Amino acid sequence: MNYKYMRIQGQELAANTMYAKGVFSMAWQLIQNDVMEEEDAELYREIDAWFAENLPWPPPCKRQEKVVCFFKTENSHEMMKMIRPALWLLEKYKHPYFLVYTNMPGEIVYEDQYQICVKVSGELRIEGVQPNWSPKDE
Repeated sequence: MNYKYMRIQGQELAANTMYAKGVFSMAWQLIQNDVMEEEDAELYREIDAWFAENLPWPPPCKRQEKVVCFFKTENSHEMMKMIRPALWLLEKYKHPYFLVYTNMPGEIVYEDQYQICVKVSGELRIEGVQPNWSPKDE
């Protein structure tokens, strides 16, 4: 199956969106919490500077709207090549992350060559666990 969008996200929720934090937020949090060694923090700052120069800053993100961003898989090879060292840093500091692939991320409110921003619903639903469908142990 081919997917249109990909997001790198962690286990922690961002306070403004109540959605899993993205790769950039996770790495900055490691720096701000003094978890990263200075040499690694400098590497991440270089990665972040490259993205600031090459990846448009979406207006909804600038306004701190309730949005999350996904990379477009069709043309984000350069972006992924540049983000790999950040993933290495997350792994080095044992910070879990997930690659989420989807064709249906939600309502797109911004789009450029490399990424989309999706509106986050204000409603957080927590549903109960489904009944166990497996045979009972004997």
